[in-house]
Parts: sequence; C-alpha cells; structure tokens
Amino acid sequence: MSEQLDLIVIGGGSGGIACARRAALHGARAAVIESHRLGGTCVNVGCIPKKIMWNAASLAEGIEDARGYGFDVELRGHDWGALKRQRDAYVAKLNDLYARNLEKSNVTLLRGRARFDGAGHVLVEERELKAPHIVIATGGKPLIPDLPGASLGISSDGFFELAERPQRVAVIGTGYVAAELSGVLHALGSEVTVFARKDRLLREFDEMLGQALTEEMRVSGIEVVTGAIPAALEQGQGLTLRTNDGRRFEGFDCVLWAIGRTANLEGLDVARAGVALDPSSAVITDLYQNTNVRGLYAIGDVTGREALTPVAIAAGRRLADRLFGGQPERHLDYQWIPTVIFSHPPIGTVGLSEAQARSRFGGQVEVFKTAFVPLYHALTGRKPRVRMKLVTNGSERRIVGCHVIGLGADELLQGFAVAVRMGATKQDFDDTVAIHPTVAEELVTMK
Repeated sequence: MSEQLDLIVIGGGSGGIACARRAALHGARAAVIESHRLGGTCVNVGCIPKKIMWNAASLAEGIEDARGYGFDVELRGHDWGALKRQRDAYVAKLNDLYARNLEKSNVTLLRGRARFDGAGHVLVEERELKAPHIVIATGGKPLIPDLPGASLGISSDGFFELAERPQRVAVIGTGYVAAELSGVLHALGSEVTVFARKDRLLREFDEMLGQALTEEMRVSGIEVVTGAIPAALEQGQGLTLRTNDGRRFEGFDCVLWAIGRTANLEGLDVARAGVALDPSSAVITDLYQNTNVRGLYAIGDVTGREALTPVAIAAGRRLADRLFGGQPERHLDYQWIPTVIFSHPPIGTVGLSEAQARSRFGGQVEVFKTAFVPLYHALTGRKPRVRMKLVTNGSERRIVGCHVIGLGADELLQGFAVAVRMGATKQDFDDTVAIHPTVAEELVTMK
C-alpha cells in the first residue's frame, strides 16, 4: 500500500534538504530520499572539503610569505594523511548534523535508491510513496571521457579519496575543478601540469580572469599546456597522456579528469515519469523549477543551470514557499549570481563578462580596469598581482559586470554583488569612501 505525503524530495544534498525543511516549516508532510551520505556534492566531495584543502594550501603559501616579514620559519613538510583524516572527520560531523536537522524539522529521511513508477509515484527499495509534489534534487556527477585508458585517471571525487599526495600530477580541464585542485596540489608540493584544449583556463568567464590565472599559474611553477586534446591514457613507467596531435606526456603518478559534470539520474527512471531532458541529459525546468510534468520539479545541479550550492538552496526554499507557503510567484532570479573560484590566487565574479556585455549592449559598454601588487606582497618573495574589471552599460554607467582575481577576491565580492544586483552605477562606486589600505578599495577608486 502506498504511503501518502505532501512532498517527496529525491536527493539529500543541500538543495533538496533546504526544500524539504522549508516545506515542513510551512506544515507539509515531507520526506527526503537519499542512498548515500547526506549533504550531496558540496559537503562530501565539493565546497566544504575543497575549501579545507584550499585553506591548507594557503597556509603553505603563508609560511613562505612569512620570511619576508622577518619570521624565521621553514616549511619542512606536510602530512597529507593527517589533513585527510581531520577533513573527513569534519565532513562526517556535517553528515550527522544534516540528519539531526531533518529530524528537528519533522522531515522523514528514507535511506535507499529511489525510482519513478509513474509521475506521482516513487519506489524506495520495497516502499511505495505518493505525493502531489515531487522534487528531483539528485545533483551531478563528474564526467570521465570515453577514451582508451581513461579509467586509469581519477575524477574530482577520487581526489578526495587520495590517501597520499601524488608527486607528479596531470590535471585535464579548464573549469572550476581544474583551477582549484591544481592550485591546491601545487601549493602542497606536487609537480602539476594542466592540460587545456584551447589557449587558457576558465574560458566561460571574462577573458581577463582566464588569462590572468593562466599567467599566475605559470609564474608559480605550474606548467600549463595549451591546445592539448586528450586521445588516450596509458600505463607504463607511470601514466602517459597522449594527445590528438601526437604529443606524449609521460611519468605522471596521477591523472585527474576535470572536464565537467553531468546530471546524476542513474537508476531514477525519469522516462517512466515522462520528464523531459535537454541534449546534455539535464532536467529541463522553467523559472519556477517546473518540469514538463505537472507536480514534478527539479532543483540544483541536475538542471544543468548555475551548478552552485547556494543556488540550489535558494531555488529549493523558494519552491517550497511557492508550493506550501502561499507565495505563488516566489521563484529564484538566476541573474546576478555571484561566484568564487578558489584558485591560487582566488577569483570573484558577478554579472556579464565584457564580451557578453558588448554582444548584448553594443557601443553603450564601457570598461574600467586596474592591476597592482597588493600591500601584503610588498615584503614577500611572491608578487602575484590583483586584477579588477568593471563592465558598465549606458550613459548612467550601470555596473553589469564585476570581475576580480587576486588576494581577497573571494571575500570582497559578496558585498559588491549586492550593489551590482541593486543596480549600482560607476558613480555610486566613485562616491563611496574607500577603506584604506585594502584590496577592495580599488573597486571604488578605479578610473
């Protein structure tokens, strides 16, 4: 006999849990179905453990920098295993916290694999569930290319399973994962080579960011090989990467595929529910997170839109407000979403790239740029530069893009993202008194 609920959320990641808890707050009988660890990609193999590794890498750089300030310090090594144990223990605490929060919110947690048996009918192992509202929040999974020997490499999930730090690493890709994990590995002592299909990293972002990161990587000692399209991975004296143009790159201890992610719909049988997918196999949704099937919704990475944890959480909460909170027009505005890349140096960006703005607005676009070595590095051996760009539109010079790479970019962007979303102009920035001496002040003194 079927169990009747008001809301079923398939997937216990940040977005799914946020949706179910908000629905329960509105009085709905809600359940979350999850077969793995709670928290999804972000908690287990994404944002949280990634940021811990970034912190460790930043400390390694800080120890090097400290000598410039007169400290008699030396980096004599790093215990990767100890870091992994402490990181994994912290993640386990978060898994437990998510479970406790579901219980406190009166959300039922069902352990097992879910699959559709019709549009409003879900099977979980031997249990049958029905609800007028079902949310697909199963997240994404890393792509592994269909190439000879590709299984000899690891994905970003595999990175967090590494018991020891590999000495020579090939990172294949140019997006978030490639930028972030290559920086971590290098700062903690690995020899890193990044392979890019075209001329730089982060090609989906403003051109300045990709060019600057590629330059800073090379200056720091990371090798960046451009125009490299993988053809095969081979085992020999270490791992060998062959590219389409006949080049061979030998002697790697680890090859990390960082070529993107895809919707995780394995075993869910969405076709049985009639859910439409796009050409990349992501679930198609409208602005209100509706799929093509009445009563079925999707949020987060499984939709292929803005694969960021805060986006999934925001979409999930707004969906619950709409369905159960008496707010029929509540939905997430996907414009002006800020994001940070925890590379070395970090990147913060919100709004349109210069190319996007010129394509949309034409000759009304003006661009303001600056580059400088921040005061922190005045006394250090390293001299990474901060680069900033403001993209404006129209005679009022409304800021439609804000892009920063360098020290502090990750923390300063949040406040500026609020201003950009509210429609701030270049004059608004100019009229704001600077906080001196900081990196952030350059955004309000830029000419």
